[in-house]
Amino acid sequence: MMRKFVLFVFLSAITLFTYGQDAGNTKEKRRGRPDIPGTFSFDFGLNFPSGDSAAFNTGAFGSRTLNLYYQLDKRIGQTKFSVHPGLGFGLERYKFTNDRTLGYVAGPNGPFDNLQMIEIISAYPNISGIKKSQLITNYLDALVELRFSTSPNDPSRSFKVSAGFKAGVLIDSFTKLKLNEEGETKKFKNKQNFNLNPFRYGATLRVGAGNFSVFGFYSLSPIFRDKEGPNQAELTNFTVGLSLAGF
Repeated sequence: MMRKFVLFVFLSAITLFTYGQDAGNTKEKRRGRPDIPGTFSFDFGLNFPSGDSAAFNTGAFGSRTLNLYYQLDKRIGQTKFSVHPGLGFGLERYKFTNDRTLGYVAGPNGPFDNLQMIEIISAYPNISGIKKSQLITNYLDALVELRFSTSPNDPSRSFKVSAGFKAGVLIDSFTKLKLNEEGETKKFKNKQNFNLNPFRYGATLRVGAGNFSVFGFYSLSPIFRDKEGPNQAELTNFTVGLSLAGF
């Protein structure tokens, strides 16, 4: 259901962006791509949480990002600079190691006051093997980038450098467990807010040529609300990966 909702909203946003443009604006013909007012982009990256909590242990290859964005292309006069506002979805995953997951425990001010990491084995004593344990967080993001292109009229052959800012609101969060219990593979989802920060924001950077680039996102906001995450530590996230511009 969540995937269908994300797809519906994403396609709706694309339609609004496309038909919201002034039909009377003159556009330069750009070689190597359709003459549309914006660009679809797909980011595939790995997440690297950082902070002083030893409990939040994650595996790099299971902690990944998928970003689905649509950005407008606004060239600044006849210069090689352009501005790219956009909207889309950021789908984040953090894969826990050491058979752990997130769970609520009693804090100093009473039950369910504080969120910490707990051992899965203590919650499921008959488990013979944990295959996967993840935290999933999905965001609706708005972003803007300032880009330098060596050949603005020929994007498919141009070298590009972009720097920008991204902010998002949390729209869905849950933990996901895949385990083997008494010879049977089972999957569990625990849908809660887990004291996650409802908003995120940070800096973005892209460097590439044509339709491909390397991107990075450094979060300036903590993953969890202040002193309500694992061990009351402040955790942030850094993402790096590859980006593909559809057209």
